[in-house]
Amino acid sequence: MALARELRLRIVSGIVMMAVALAALWFGGVAFWALASLLAILMMAEWATMAQAPRWQQLLAMAAVGALMLSSLSFADPVKMATIASRLIAQTVDLTGLAAILIAVVSFRARLGGGVLYAVFPAVALIYIREQPEQGFALSLWTLVVVWATDIGAFFAGRAIGGPKIAPSISPSKTWAGLAGGMVGALICGAAVASAFGLGTAFLIAGAPLAVAAQAGDFFESWLKRRSGVKDSGTLLPGHGGVLDRLDGVVPVALLVAAGVAGGIL
Repeated sequence: MALARELRLRIVSGIVMMAVALAALWFGGVAFWALASLLAILMMAEWATMAQAPRWQQLLAMAAVGALMLSSLSFADPVKMATIASRLIAQTVDLTGLAAILIAVVSFRARLGGGVLYAVFPAVALIYIREQPEQGFALSLWTLVVVWATDIGAFFAGRAIGGPKIAPSISPSKTWAGLAGGMVGALICGAAVASAFGLGTAFLIAGAPLAVAAQAGDFFESWLKRRSGVKDSGTLLPGHGGVLDRLDGVVPVALLVAAGVAGGIL
């Protein structure tokens, strides 16, 4: 009974979160930038809490992330993205790296500086993907669908099949069957979105390897939680824990897709 209630809560809250993300994705521009910025700040807040940083350091790190996201507002301009995208990317990387170093030095916590990179880079990557002059909506939708399909496929395959664990000392619930289910889900759903929007051939098959990247992001966040001695990164999202718990797979996938788009691989 408790499991059924937990599953219902997880499904309902998941649907609500997907609806919000899809609405922001559809409008793009400032709307998607605002959502990505808010999530980046919340990610930093949870990261700083798990790092057991004092309150002033948490607020400082959150302010740094907010300032960096504000500086990335130019990414939401398709004209600029079409003409000076490489310069914008270089500036953002430089500013974020400098901010991460400053936060680490001021707080005497290298981990806090790492959190700045972890929160800002994937958020900016998603904005970069969304604001591509051609097929920006389709590319960003494909990116998120791959992650969602990975999570859903891994969850149900892991529960239904079970079997050997991948790394029980880090994440006791993750199984090889779950990973396979996530890869199959990402492959099928990614190919469906790619076919529907006429994306390139690479998008028809890239879902499966990116599912592995998404699961790696999940394991990394699980390792962070183990190190911090917490079960969830936060309690903001009913049935899902914190923002980091929900976006751990998005982090590596967004970065890889953005790099693939920028390099002409995807």
